[in-house]
Amino acid sequence: MMVCILDPKLHTPMYFFLTNLSILDLCYTTSTVPHMLTNICRNKKTISYGGCVAQLIIFLALGATECLLLAVMAFDRYVAICRPLHYIVIMNPKLCLKMVAFSWLTGFSNSVLQSSLTLNMPRCGHQEVDHFFCEVPALLKLLCTDTKPIEAEFFFLGVLILLIPVTLILISYGFIAQAVLRIRSAEGRRKAFGTCGSHMVVVSLFFGTGIYIYLQPPASTSKDWGKMVSLFYGIFTPMLNPLIYSLRNKDMKDAFKRVLPIIFFYKK
Repeated sequence: MMVCILDPKLHTPMYFFLTNLSILDLCYTTSTVPHMLTNICRNKKTISYGGCVAQLIIFLALGATECLLLAVMAFDRYVAICRPLHYIVIMNPKLCLKMVAFSWLTGFSNSVLQSSLTLNMPRCGHQEVDHFFCEVPALLKLLCTDTKPIEAEFFFLGVLILLIPVTLILISYGFIAQAVLRIRSAEGRRKAFGTCGSHMVVVSLFFGTGIYIYLQPPASTSKDWGKMVSLFYGIFTPMLNPLIYSLRNKDMKDAFKRVLPIIFFYKK
């Protein structure tokens, strides 16, 4: 985030989106991982009702926002590779701000809706959440009423937040693959496929595990397997994002070399 802000050469749409993704992942993991690690070290694993509600709201909001932001970033790469001459015109600052604002607002709106639906259902005194953190599938298992109506509503929301963005991402990368195949240089094709391939691995991990958990009834998911799968979209993917999108990026590595001496000189 610091390098993207301090280096003028990175003041482009791609790095604007990467800065937002970095903020997202930082908050996304902070909402669950510290408390989870604390509980792992304790014999008695607890969380307050307020803490559970906060985890649920933040985790849902930032998870949904990341789904939409990854689709926006795929569209940005599509325009950069398939419409390079129109890139500056299409990806103007106003459109970039609108797309990012839409991602954040939609993510938090989805969170408010899903959290309200989940927390207003009767639990009949059930208080033990069989999970590492508070998320919808684990909390639905506490309900003591027919969950089919609320599961249908969550399925519809899951289609909007998960399936539509991943479909747009696959379409974007399909067009990108066609454009890359037209590159005459074998080295150029190799680099392009290497970059796109690593992006698709992260996208597949995030969306694949998210779809597995959120688009099927909680009762049909093994509780232990569900816990393991949730670690992929809750911890592993946010951990991989900086490596895939930044440290494997030549422009970012060059920017680090330019900016770090300035930071150290300023501190002295």
